[in-house]
Amino acid sequence: MKLKWILNQCRYRQLLGSDQAEVTGLRCDSRAVSHGDAFFAIAGGTVDGHDYVSEAVAAGASVVFIERLIECGPEVTRVLVDDCRVAVACVAQAFYDDPTHGWPVVGVTGTNGKTTITYLVESILQKSGQRPAVVGTINCRFGSQCLPVAHTTPDPLWLMETLCRFRRDGARSLVMEVSSHALDQHRVDGIHFGVGVFTNLTPEHLDYHRDMDHYFRSKSRLFHELLSVGPGQKVINIDDPYGRRLAELCPEVLTCSCRAPASIWFRQLELSLSGIRGRVATPAGEVDVVSRLLGDYNAENLLCAIGAGVALGLAPTVISQGIAELEGVPGRLQSVANNREAVILVDYAHTGDALRRVLETVQQLGPGRILTVFGCGGDRDAGKRPVMAEAAARLSTLAIATSDNPRSEDPQAILEDVRRGLEQVHPRELSLREARDGDDRGYVVIPDRREAIRFAVGLLRPNDLLLVAGKGHEDYQILASGRIHFDDREELRLALAAGEI
Repeated sequence: MKLKWILNQCRYRQLLGSDQAEVTGLRCDSRAVSHGDAFFAIAGGTVDGHDYVSEAVAAGASVVFIERLIECGPEVTRVLVDDCRVAVACVAQAFYDDPTHGWPVVGVTGTNGKTTITYLVESILQKSGQRPAVVGTINCRFGSQCLPVAHTTPDPLWLMETLCRFRRDGARSLVMEVSSHALDQHRVDGIHFGVGVFTNLTPEHLDYHRDMDHYFRSKSRLFHELLSVGPGQKVINIDDPYGRRLAELCPEVLTCSCRAPASIWFRQLELSLSGIRGRVATPAGEVDVVSRLLGDYNAENLLCAIGAGVALGLAPTVISQGIAELEGVPGRLQSVANNREAVILVDYAHTGDALRRVLETVQQLGPGRILTVFGCGGDRDAGKRPVMAEAAARLSTLAIATSDNPRSEDPQAILEDVRRGLEQVHPRELSLREARDGDDRGYVVIPDRREAIRFAVGLLRPNDLLLVAGKGHEDYQILASGRIHFDDREELRLALAAGEI
């Protein structure tokens, strides 16, 4: 593709060289550059792509996008831009032939609930015949294609190339989780969002965002800058205080609430062990809800998904059928079968608010005891560790603190942060024998996650509920030495099988 055609679609400050250069590929990593590629010198938190321009040129780059002038030789065209992150999204959109043009596109943002809502909207769109692709935390998928993703929202080069392929293979709509990092770093600037959904905002990623106001502003970009112009495209959960704040800043909003009349709200709501039933009022008419999802926070997720369906102009019967056909979401209150007459659930909850919501939900099931295995990730916001721990200790019969993804941090140091939250509820840690033989409420700390899960399974009695939280669908654990295979669901099944011998 000629550089001239790409530049017709993008803003730049200065062109130094020929706009007739042939661009054969796009790269942000100098190590991946091949002859004829365009290289983007992105300045990151620890690495500045401008330091690698010479390597990219030596590898064959014909064009470099830069934010400051760098000498490259007469054979290389330089494009001076204000922000290489913005430029790469714009160029990828043009290079891959604007893959989401003309599609119904739903972007879902917020701290919790994004994955569940995308699964719900995917099911609704499938029922309407619109052949959706999905980009999210668990994977990127369309039809029989299911690709792993490194981030909730991938980088724009991978994203646009993948969506281009999905479009060629027959995709005709898109549902995607939109992370605050992606919005802040302009990864999704080339997507034609038609509907934006806001779930909630609770403390998360504050190691990156610094404070909740910056976190909120990053999320708000979807609604203030990236949505197409038109009414009824903003679906906002006003049961959340930040949702109410966002709704006040946005005109013509579809509000959602489980607690009070709104654009989308439950006229009738019944929560039980079998799921959620109810009747939802919407501007398009009432939607009957029969869902296998559990708990009040999933009622909020259902309202957001219904709102997206209404914003897309879908009939209430189609929305209702799409909800009913979704059997569940991987790693979101996912049940593990057992012969202990107990309930065993795996969930992705990895923030204080998410863990609190999950535990309050399982309390509604009326178990004899609640045993909670949880951990906190390393190289992430340390402030949420005692918050998660306090929620686990306060809402569980026994909280079992362990490792999650420690990454480069010392697991014991992470657990010391966790212990401070546990001690807010229980001043003394139980011994393993006390936890095994007694009925006292309390906590134990078992750093090895496999051992923690096996210990918890060994405690199970009839009518107990065991929640293993934090990793959900993940099938790996990230240690200082690297990534290893680890799946909570597999470990639970192995522990259950070992107990049968």
